[in-house]
Amino acid sequence: MSKNNIRLHKKKRIRAKVSGTSSCPRLSIFRSLENMYIQIIDDENGKTLLSANLKEASAKNNIEGAKKIGKLIADKCKKAYIGTIVFDRSGYKYHGKVKAIAEEARKNGLKF
Repeated sequence: MSKNNIRLHKKKRIRAKVSGTSSCPRLSIFRSLENMYIQIIDDENGKTLLSANLKEASAKNNIEGAKKIGKLIADKCKKAYIGTIVFDRSGYKYHGKVKAIAEEARKNGLKF
């Protein structure tokens, strides 16, 4: 099995337990080789409420860039009156860029 297939298997296990509601949406992360994408999703209605990526934040694909989009999504959530979220790491290990996104979002007012 490839690394991505293993990640997708982990993602299925995580998604079986983690679900977002309109009062507590899900923060989902996707990393590619060139970009990182974050979405705030309401799973009950099947809608993406907010999104952010590295290009929008004018940042590079490194830990500093991850911190910038973590802060950006936290600011967007404040404007949309979203204070509590459920964190979905999408099968990625909780270190490096994924950890930087989560910590910066927490630091800027989101509650997990």
